[in-house]
Amino acid sequence: MSDSRQGLDLQRIFSPQSVAVIGATTRPESVGRAVFGNVLHYDYTGVVYPVNPKARSIMGVRAYASVLEIPDPVDLAVIIVPSGGVAQVLEECGRKGIKGAIVITAGFKELGGEGVGKEAAVLAAARQSGIPLLGPNCLGIINTDPQVSLNASFSRLMPQPGNIALVSQSGAVGVAALEYAQAERIGLSKFVSVGNKADLNETDFLAYLLDDPQTDVILLYLEDLATPQKFCQLAQASGQRKPILAIKSGRTAAGAQAASSHTGALAGSDAAYDALFAQCGVFRVESLEELFDYAAALATQPLPQGNRTAIVTNAGGLGIMATDAAVRYGLTMAGFQEETTQRLRESLPAAANIHNPVDVLGDANAARYAAALEGVLADPGVDGAIVISTPQLMTNLKEIAAEVTRVAEQHQKPTLVCQMALGEIEETLTILTQGHLPHYHFPEETARALAAMARFARSRRRPRYEVKTFTDVDRPAVQKVINGAKTAGRQFVLEPEAHQIFQAYGFPVLPHRWVHSAADAVRAAEELGFPVALKIVSPDIVHKFEVGGVKVSLHNGAEMSRAYGELLAGVAQARPQAALAGALVQKMAAPGTEMILGMTRDPHFGPLLMIGLGGTLVEIFQDVAFCVAPISEQWAHKMIRELKAFPLLQGFRGEPPADLESIAQCLERLSQLVLDFPEIRELDINPLIVFAQGAAVVDARIFVD
Repeated sequence: MSDSRQGLDLQRIFSPQSVAVIGATTRPESVGRAVFGNVLHYDYTGVVYPVNPKARSIMGVRAYASVLEIPDPVDLAVIIVPSGGVAQVLEECGRKGIKGAIVITAGFKELGGEGVGKEAAVLAAARQSGIPLLGPNCLGIINTDPQVSLNASFSRLMPQPGNIALVSQSGAVGVAALEYAQAERIGLSKFVSVGNKADLNETDFLAYLLDDPQTDVILLYLEDLATPQKFCQLAQASGQRKPILAIKSGRTAAGAQAASSHTGALAGSDAAYDALFAQCGVFRVESLEELFDYAAALATQPLPQGNRTAIVTNAGGLGIMATDAAVRYGLTMAGFQEETTQRLRESLPAAANIHNPVDVLGDANAARYAAALEGVLADPGVDGAIVISTPQLMTNLKEIAAEVTRVAEQHQKPTLVCQMALGEIEETLTILTQGHLPHYHFPEETARALAAMARFARSRRRPRYEVKTFTDVDRPAVQKVINGAKTAGRQFVLEPEAHQIFQAYGFPVLPHRWVHSAADAVRAAEELGFPVALKIVSPDIVHKFEVGGVKVSLHNGAEMSRAYGELLAGVAQARPQAALAGALVQKMAAPGTEMILGMTRDPHFGPLLMIGLGGTLVEIFQDVAFCVAPISEQWAHKMIRELKAFPLLQGFRGEPPADLESIAQCLERLSQLVLDFPEIRELDINPLIVFAQGAAVVDARIFVD
């Protein structure tokens, strides 16, 4: 579908002037009756037609035997008929000229077997009729816009209007989310249950919600992504305007044990999602609570200019807990200007703490809260505030909420409220909700939400990254090596061939020679200059150290000649069936920091790049970072800074700092290489030794399809 057609068709789904509920019934407990009742009872502004060949009327509305019998035009069909009849119904919808369809019926590919064929037939019927299709096996959609007020779902409630949209791949999770939002007084603009995604998927709805004037924050529950690259492009575009928060279920590394490289073993599918979300500006969260905590803050409050936070509380212990949480989540406690502390000193009791966190004492009234909050929000060194109130006999929580709302409205700084009372506080929460102040139960979740706002504001100010294209590369040389491996029937590129590939793409490869006898090895070592290393070359040996296939620090011809014989004998004993293809003589690298660069090709996302602390223990320490190719110079540096070993690269205990530019450029060149050659399935450079100036590829392995 083109983007323009998507926008037009999805508008008919979300804002139809007429709806036909095909499969509406008179049975009280049926899904058909629930959906029809929701459309009818929640003040839908259009016209609704029940379709059931066995009923004269449903809930007092005349029923039609077929959608073709409806005398007026119909924009949207909501289909709840047995799975075997859905394709025929869609064909009739096409003849009627209907512009969109929601198939709530289950019993398709989620069951496997015959269900897969049924879903294919349904999709074919929709495509033949030119009808965009939501579902099958979905809960439906909800549009709370008062100009539409459409609940075309079998949810038991209608959310209150708001500016947050929710797209869920799971109907059950969607129901739970609607219940949670209702309980927390969080309004929604749109709700979509995408179901099996036979046609329309989360990317299509993201494109629509990006331009939806009623939506300011987009929430996603995902089990997979149908079109990752397109999703990322849209998310990157929307990240400058609308926050996108996602729960992605299934944090698993299943399948990693089958990988041949270190990179493949360390990269599960979840790493790809983490990398993709980070690169395109999507906030990944772990729970519905976290999802709505962040959404409530981002949907109602201005973004902070920084992460300097002030806390106002009537309970000192809770102020300390909030401070600990704020620092833990990446906020900093603001230092007040002298003018602010003087102002607080004059307006608060002598026993109050006028430094951050500000303790207005347990007997604080609304006026004292207002004075404290006004003081800290007026301070130019404060970017946002957390207000904590606990119920005391002498406090009036309603009055405090009203004053906090009044003061917060006068400042363009986010103010989040922690309301610790659990009793009769309906009026208090109503005041906060009407004042667009997000409210939380505990200090920790309040601080976490403010920290999320600061992260989003920081990412929004981030410049768009440009991907560099290197021109000093020799693509024919790489293709020749890959073709040679294929011709030989090998999926494993021999190490000398791997070095040829990296050399052709501008990597700093150590001087080396591929030899086939002890005499050749001695001559090669003399040409390269001692000391050198000697490595076995075999299409059957991936991890050379495990079979004694490496000799290092050889300083003269005699050592080389002896090492060559020992190498062949040791490998023959450890792996007697392995085919040998000579050995690699390589110049020894100077001391430096060992890094690993790698790539594994995810079947869904494409090349997944990895960087980390290298060496033989890489899978134990797992100090690695991932990203999805292509990669920019700025993102390469960001990945390097994310490593736990980054202080080591900066220079540790008098050691000179490593050449970060060389590491970043190797990552960029690796990104270009694996995009240029989709035949490359996995690869490792381990180690890449990094010096104070420059770097060197020491060991490399490449696997091709």
